[in-house]
Amino acid sequence: MTKNLEQGMVYDIAVIGSGLAGLTAANYLAKLGYRVALFEQHYVLGGLAAYFSRKNHIFDISLHGFPGGMIKSCRKYWSPEIADHIVQLKRIRFVNPQFDIETTFTREDFTRILIEKFYITPEKVENFFNKLRQMNFYDNDRRCTRDIFEEFFPGRSDVHRLLMEPIAYANGSTLDDAAITYGIVFSNFIGKGVYTFEGGTDLLIKKIAEELTHNGVDIFKRSRVERILLNNARVVGVHANGVDVKCRAILSNAHVLNTVENLVGKEHFSSEFLTKVSKTRINNSSCQVYIGIKSAETIDDIGDLIFTSENERFDSEELKDFYTKSRTFSLYYPKTRPNEKPMYAIVASMNANWDDWNRLDGENYRREKNRIIEESVQCLEKFVPHIREKIDHTESATPKTFFRYTNHPCGTSFGTKFEGLEISMGLPEEIPGLYHAGSVGIIMSGWLGAMNYGVIAAHKLASHL
Repeated sequence: MTKNLEQGMVYDIAVIGSGLAGLTAANYLAKLGYRVALFEQHYVLGGLAAYFSRKNHIFDISLHGFPGGMIKSCRKYWSPEIADHIVQLKRIRFVNPQFDIETTFTREDFTRILIEKFYITPEKVENFFNKLRQMNFYDNDRRCTRDIFEEFFPGRSDVHRLLMEPIAYANGSTLDDAAITYGIVFSNFIGKGVYTFEGGTDLLIKKIAEELTHNGVDIFKRSRVERILLNNARVVGVHANGVDVKCRAILSNAHVLNTVENLVGKEHFSSEFLTKVSKTRINNSSCQVYIGIKSAETIDDIGDLIFTSENERFDSEELKDFYTKSRTFSLYYPKTRPNEKPMYAIVASMNANWDDWNRLDGENYRREKNRIIEESVQCLEKFVPHIREKIDHTESATPKTFFRYTNHPCGTSFGTKFEGLEISMGLPEEIPGLYHAGSVGIIMSGWLGAMNYGVIAAHKLASHL
């Protein structure tokens, strides 16, 4: 149940932003007995794990595949009912000039493909996977992902593409990012496959909101926190919608740079910390094309998730180029939302750069949005002939769209590069009572990373109190 803000409200903890990190942290803290207020500027909870409706269609905002670890995390930090709705996506396809394969995205199946299709020796495949599993955040490993690939699969651009492409879509990483970020994220995914939430993001957020309310969290939608209030360099509250709300501690699920520079203000941080902040790179953003199929129409099962490209080789820069020929298709069959009227929908996703879209306005912006719709439909026709005749709705989102709804700097969909995690974790040392969780450091991105990081930060916050 959404509450109205009133002057003089007092809480133990204020959570700023309702992405999966903020939501999970709020629930975790409420179950410990703290009085928690959750502030969300939008009218829908979820951050980038949200949804919207058009005609008879419900579209999920973000690419909806996540590792099997979500089952354990949801059961532990949310409810068995939520965990029981998580189901496996069994048909993951890669279609590009170098290969056309289908996989269940498990370690066992990837091993089979690397041996049978790419002729890599079993010993080398096993050593590669074991190397990734041994990586952790605290390793002093300065190698980039490209170095690891060349160590195990020198000159094999096809193998590099198979191993890298899905992770680049999942968190915006490149071959030149830290190898440990790749190792940790890929190991999470490659265990037992890719999963999704049966019933769609709308059902997930509904159940999450019910759980939050049941545990006593006060939810304030359409409530934008404008600044964090300090007294003697310590957290004392937030200012939202013109109202001051007192609290003993804050967990920010806003972008970490937005938290430092706008919600708090640089003047409250040490020069050493600000030097690190200035070196933190923002990760790239994405574009989405939402395609609704007429209620009377059906489409064949062409797979659950399709990574497709016309580019001859995997190229991190091409993947986010303004005219990229690479995209993913997330397929929503009636089984995705089995309790609703049988409907089909498709979401195309492309990595993107903020500057390419931010320079456009007016007619130029509308024209380019229509272009990515047309190009996505053209690509989709290769998998579903005559798909145009079955479509009754299309629209697109760009980095400017994501900036509008999230306030993330440059509309980033994937937070920051690796160094952002140190900034996020270091906030409490600069401002006692201020904690952060969200998409940072590439490791803590995606649904599972955000959720688990929310718990990590919430545990530290509780220890502080």
